[in-house]
Amino acid sequence: MRGKLENPSGGGSATSSTVISSHAPSDHESMDPIVRLLRILPYGLLRPPRTRLKIPSALSTLPSPMTVYALVLLTYFAVVSGFVYDVIVEPPGIGSTQDRATGAVRPVVFLPGRVNGQYIIEGLSSGFMFVLGGLGIVMMDVALDRKHARSVRVSLASFGISAIVLSYVMSMLFIRIKIPAYLR
Repeated sequence: MRGKLENPSGGGSATSSTVISSHAPSDHESMDPIVRLLRILPYGLLRPPRTRLKIPSALSTLPSPMTVYALVLLTYFAVVSGFVYDVIVEPPGIGSTQDRATGAVRPVVFLPGRVNGQYIIEGLSSGFMFVLGGLGIVMMDVALDRKHARSVRVSLASFGISAIVLSYVMSMLFIRIKIPAYLR
């Protein structure tokens, strides 16, 4: 940065001026020699090819916002359902336990006592409850839009509130089935 500072007195006499000079290093001077070598070496020996790529017409248009929202929601469902866990561990769909009194085998949907383990149906049902709660929040947001009729806004708001309440109650029920002494 080079600048010129003048005397602020500004009288008719000779003004004294001071020149301040500081030299800021450029990108190439401050760069590590190995990084500089790695940046120069490939392009000194190789020439990048001249490519004339055209974007396919199917990719030139952007997807609609609802398509993106649906993909994000589907990805969210897969993540919170434990899809990666299900693929890696390959747990059974549902479990079974034997009744001590009758000796009959009955199905079990939730893997009791293990927080870090799940059956496939348990993960899918929990993921559905989380998505239902998220959709309830979205419906409440849409209900705030003034361009809809009042009856539509009331319907959207009531659906959103009921979806959030149902999602919360069912998620807490799932946790209490899985961990009986949770929050008691």
